[in-house]
Amino acid sequence: MPTAVVDGLVTRYEVAGSGPPLLMFSPGGFDASLEGWRSVGVYRRLRLLDHLTRHYTCITFDRRESGGSGGRLERISWADYVRQGVGLLDALGVERAHLMGGCVGCSTVAAVAVAHPERVLSMVLYSPAGGARYRMKQHARFVRHLAYADTEGLDRVVALARSTDAGFTADPRVGPWVNVIRRDAGFAARYADCDPERYRTAVSGMVRLLFDRDTVPGPEPEDLLGLDVPALIVPGQDDSHATSAARYLQECLQGARYWDVPVAEQTELTAPARILDFLGGVSAAAG
Repeated sequence: MPTAVVDGLVTRYEVAGSGPPLLMFSPGGFDASLEGWRSVGVYRRLRLLDHLTRHYTCITFDRRESGGSGGRLERISWADYVRQGVGLLDALGVERAHLMGGCVGCSTVAAVAVAHPERVLSMVLYSPAGGARYRMKQHARFVRHLAYADTEGLDRVVALARSTDAGFTADPRVGPWVNVIRRDAGFAARYADCDPERYRTAVSGMVRLLFDRDTVPGPEPEDLLGLDVPALIVPGQDDSHATSAARYLQECLQGARYWDVPVAEQTELTAPARILDFLGGVSAAAG
């Protein structure tokens, strides 16, 4: 599978289909690999890629620190995820694209649109991650990781990461850099040697920065209110994808289309057709 160096890090990506470009920000939280579009939750049963690639050039990729992409030991912000997405468009020579996010990928899609509206043809925000319980789960995960790192040391985090296949969601002790630790011996060595206090500061700041509200994290509501980018919002309905999070985006994104359909009625027959209808309408209006 091809890779590109984006923002100094390797990004693993895949291009499939034909037609206008559609850059897809993967679901899966801190394991947001491109395979998530075929293997994670609702996306597995909807088979979105099978349908979308018939009409669009779908660009999927591993978010930094996920799958086969690289990582850097630093306080990660939404701006870092934005740089990866826009940098991949640059590497592929794509000036403007439709964007689609699944789960927490919706936050990066919205952040890209705020930072670079001239690069975004439209946004599909599918089952946006957010809600009070989502924020609390994320903070609890980081607290558990830091407790393990403080007690056992970062060298033990490395040893644990290499002794199991569990990701950060399944076992918070392994931390958000677990995929890079497993694949990159040089990174693992630098990680183990990191000053514990500097590490705690970076990680504490990271969770505070990424998950700072009881709705969809990412750009500020005032910035969303100022956007003029066509958007389709499809709600989720569980503790990590609260329906209130989707409604928040509807409130903040002027003129957004909200597909008011329960998750149980979002099927392979209905969901891809709704997305394609939206994207086709945007293209027709622009043309």
